[in-house]
Amino acid sequence: MTIRVWDYLSEYATEREDILDAVETVFGSGQLVLGPSVEGFEAEFAAYHGVAHCVGVDNGTNAIKLGLEALGVGPGDEVITVANTAAPTVVAIDGTGATPRFVDVRAEDQLLDTALLEAAITERTRAIVPVHLYGQCVDMDAVNAVAARHGLRVLEDCAQAHGARRHDRLAGTMGDAAAFSFYPTKVLGAYGDGGATITRSAETAEALRRLRYYGMAERYYVVRTPGHNSRLDAVQAEILRRKLRRLDTYVAARREIAARYAEGLGDTELVLPSVTAGNEHVYYLYVVRHPRRDEILAELAKQDIELNVSYRWPVHTMSGFAHLGYGPGSLPVTEHLATEIFSLPMYAALDKRRQDDVIEALRRTLGAR
Repeated sequence: MTIRVWDYLSEYATEREDILDAVETVFGSGQLVLGPSVEGFEAEFAAYHGVAHCVGVDNGTNAIKLGLEALGVGPGDEVITVANTAAPTVVAIDGTGATPRFVDVRAEDQLLDTALLEAAITERTRAIVPVHLYGQCVDMDAVNAVAARHGLRVLEDCAQAHGARRHDRLAGTMGDAAAFSFYPTKVLGAYGDGGATITRSAETAEALRRLRYYGMAERYYVVRTPGHNSRLDAVQAEILRRKLRRLDTYVAARREIAARYAEGLGDTELVLPSVTAGNEHVYYLYVVRHPRRDEILAELAKQDIELNVSYRWPVHTMSGFAHLGYGPGSLPVTEHLATEIFSLPMYAALDKRRQDDVIEALRRTLGAR
């Protein structure tokens, strides 16, 4: 039986009754678009984070794109982020008409190197999008200090960091706004696409609500452009309401799995995840490093164990972003990491037997005793 890098079926078997009740709740409500399920999730997700506003959208990419637009980013602007991220981060920036600009990451935690931020700022820079990668937070004090000195907006990319904390502050509560994805693989995952942007600002929230609904202030009357059709699906919102109540349980399970990996693989040649001081990691992904990465992936595939690479191609090396002008060697740490990183199976319902099989297979492959 194949051990997958991610699987929802065990979780669904446990939560099936609640998930199907969520679907029935929406179907029986008489309102299939926006309505009480979306409003309820928005209120509860905002309350979880201790902020005033949450605006549900159709996916995490648009949570970033609309969030940036609501903060005033548009054509002619530049937005600083990293290339060691899922491509949607950069696709969203590009979608506003702004130009993405990259800084390198730190080898030890693969997070944005805040020491490089200042040098990347130009007269066109409008915003910074720090990516809380793999489940832990960027040094937001350093990001915010740079942003304050230069009058920049900060939108946190929290797609991989639901429930993560830095110095006891939740990911998503440290910038002007924050974007979340609820793609099924996420720590808080829907049963389809979904996203949300949270903020303390009533003005930003009002702009977000108009942007996701064609630019309308009221039905059929557009008051601002650009406008989009980017509403969070009501069924997904109701499912997310149920799962939000279990978010801390999911995080605890992921941390237990991470601890078991650390115990079982700590004496091998693998470079295991490093938790930065002040961070509370939620392990959306359990990312390790080894110079013989591709050999290891091939060998475990023969044993029906799936591993993954997040991400094999840094965004600045993709042909779709060649126009940005970042040639080989421009982000040396990011480029080197891309040759070594890979992810082990990680999801809250991963049982100990399957995890032990992964650990034993890796130890055999690496020649560890």
